[in-house]
Amino acid sequence: MTKIFNIFKGDKCIWGLFLLFCIISIIEVYSASSILTYKTEDYANPILKHIGMLVIGFFAMVMVLHIPCSKFKILIPFLLIFSFIFLIVALLNGESTNGAQRWVSLFGIQFQPSEIAKGTAVLTIAQILSFTQTEVGADKRAFSYILWVCLPLIGLIFFENFSTAALLFAVMFMMMVIGRIPKKYILRLVLCVVVSATIAVLVVLGVGKTDKQLALDSGSANTETTLTQDDGTSLIKRQGLLHRFDTWKNRITGFLSSDEIDYKNYDWDKNGQKAHARIAIATGGLTGKMPGNSVERDWLPQAFADFIYAIIIEEMGLFGALIVVILYIILLFRVSKIANKCERNFPAFLVLGLGLLICTQAFFNMCVTVGLAPITGQPLPFISKGGTSTVINCIYLGMILSVSHTAKKRKTELEIVKEV
Repeated sequence: MTKIFNIFKGDKCIWGLFLLFCIISIIEVYSASSILTYKTEDYANPILKHIGMLVIGFFAMVMVLHIPCSKFKILIPFLLIFSFIFLIVALLNGESTNGAQRWVSLFGIQFQPSEIAKGTAVLTIAQILSFTQTEVGADKRAFSYILWVCLPLIGLIFFENFSTAALLFAVMFMMMVIGRIPKKYILRLVLCVVVSATIAVLVVLGVGKTDKQLALDSGSANTETTLTQDDGTSLIKRQGLLHRFDTWKNRITGFLSSDEIDYKNYDWDKNGQKAHARIAIATGGLTGKMPGNSVERDWLPQAFADFIYAIIIEEMGLFGALIVVILYIILLFRVSKIANKCERNFPAFLVLGLGLLICTQAFFNMCVTVGLAPITGQPLPFISKGGTSTVINCIYLGMILSVSHTAKKRKTELEIVKEV
C-alpha cells in the first residue's frame, strides 16, 4: 500500500485538484455527450474514450513528475525544433477541423502542434529569465531573446488559431513582468501590441467578409468554394488564409453588436453556440437542474468541449460554476506557493508559467461562455472532452508536480537560525 501512495509524489493539493477536475469532467462530459451518443448509437463509447484519455494523461503525469525538473532544460532545443517543424506542416498541409488547419498526424496520432508549442514557449522563457537574472531583475538581453523565440512561434500559430496565439502572447507578457524585464521594454511592447492590434482589427474588418457578404459575392473559383445552405441560397466560402479573416470578422461583429434581434429572425445555424449557451446559463439558476438534466446539451454545438462550462452552469447552477472558478484560483495560488519555495530561478519561473498557461486558458474559456469575450476554440483544461490536449495538459501538471517534488527548496528564516 505504501508503494502505491509513493506514486502520488509532489504537492498533495495539486493532486486533490486534479482528482476534483476529473470527477467534474467525467460527470459533465457524460451528460453533455448526448449528440455523440445519438450519432454513434452507443451511450458508453464517448465517455469511455474520455476516461481512457484521462487515464493516459494520469500515467503521463506520473511519469513526468518523477523526472527531476532540472532535466527539462535538456528538452528545450528538441521541443523547439519539433514545434517549428510541425507548426509549419499544420499551416501548409494540416488536417482541417471546424474550418481551421490546426491538426497533424504522427504515427497515426492526431494532435495540435500549438498545444506542444505553448509548453515549449513556457520552458524556453523560464530558461531565458533564469540565466539572465541579476540582483535588480532580468538583464535587458532577456527581452530580445524571448521575442526572437516566441514571436515566430506565435506567428505560425496566429493564422489558423488566433485565440491560442493570443493566449501564448498573454502568458509570455505575464512571465516577462514576473521575471522583472526592464519596464521600458515592457512599455514598448505594450505600445507595439496596441498599435498592431488596432491595425489587425482594421485589416480584418476591411478584408474579411461576413456570411451575408459572402452569400452575395461570386468570387473566383480558384480561391472560393460555393456551398448550398439549407434554405437553398448559395454561400461563397473563401479558401486559404482569407477564410480565417472571414471567421474573425463574424466573431468580432457578433461580439460588438448590441442590436436586439427578434427570435423569429435569429439565425440559429450560424449563431447557435452563443444562443444556446445563453439559454443554458439563464435557466441554470442558483442550484441548477442537477447533472444529467441539461436540455441545451442536445442543441449546443461542442457542448462537451468548448462550451462545457455552459452545461456546468445549467446543471450545477451558479454555485457549481463558482466552485469550478475557485478550483482554478486555488491551482494558481498553489502554483505561486510552490514557486516561492524554489531556491533556483528556473523551476520557479517554469511552474509559474505553466500555472498561468492553464489558468488563463480556463478563465478565457469561461469568459467566452458567459459572453465576456468573442467565441474561440479554447477548451476548459482538465474538464472539456479532449484527446491529445487532455494528455498534454496532464503533462504540464506533471511538470508542476515535478518542481514541487524535486526542486531545491529555499530555506526559511527559522531553518537558517537553527543551522546557526
